[in-house]
Amino acid sequence: MEDLERKYERAVSRVKELKDFYRHLKIFVLVNGVLYLMRSGVLLSLLPDGFPTQSYYFDWIHVNLIIWLVILGIHALYLFRHKITFLREWEERQIQKILEKEEDEIDKYL
Repeated sequence: MEDLERKYERAVSRVKELKDFYRHLKIFVLVNGVLYLMRSGVLLSLLPDGFPTQSYYFDWIHVNLIIWLVILGIHALYLFRHKITFLREWEERQIQKILEKEEDEIDKYL
């Protein structure tokens, strides 16, 4: 029974991590989308009077995007860390299959 409870708690924790990641991704897309619309001039009419609208003012948006992408990538790597080991194991299995096929081919002709 205790094992089942632990599995349930891990599943709940995993779902929470997934929800947090998708929330992070939604906020990333929304905020950076608005920033790029402002930079392109589409949303400039919505800015208050006196807000600097020169193009150089919005140059920091690229840096924001890069830094946020790195952080989002780290978040994704942390979240999908179990999948990465699965891919390594899958790769190893595929290599073994190919080696076995090649050995069978060689044995056929010997």
